[in-house]
Amino acid sequence: MTSTTPVKTTETSPRIGIKADDLKAINAGLAQVLSDTFTLYVKTHGYHWNVTGPHFRSLHLMFEEQYQELWAAADVIAERMRALGSGAPGSLAEFLAHASITDNERTTDAMTMVANLARDHETLARLVRPLVDVAEEAGDGATADLFNARLAAHEQAAWMLRSFAA
Repeated sequence: MTSTTPVKTTETSPRIGIKADDLKAINAGLAQVLSDTFTLYVKTHGYHWNVTGPHFRSLHLMFEEQYQELWAAADVIAERMRALGSGAPGSLAEFLAHASITDNERTTDAMTMVANLARDHETLARLVRPLVDVAEEAGDGATADLFNARLAAHEQAAWMLRSFAA
């Protein structure tokens, strides 16, 4: 996590068979993944709005598919945090405090947009991969499944973007 700012917790921890320290580590990982997901959502949506050039239509549509997937994923991640007894980041300031994805990489070059997004999806894949083990070792199969789904989504999005640039 790029910030040491703790994610707020709820009044009571759930009694679901996961140790408190494990819940803290899992929720810290979820907070970073949520923050990076939302930051990447905003960047992808901005590129969708601003892409131009000979590949406008195909990139406009691909970026739209990707930002819609990221939007839906953010909700799932935040709700998982709530189920695990943590508050979820919910403001731009909180997202940027936890995110490792760079915000506001303005460019008018479509291929730079593609490269930036491919790099960001790869960054998220590298972030999520070890979190699968953290959740599994804590006996939290539901969060491990969520992390595996995010890993697959980011690997696929990066592949699509790299393939476009090839």
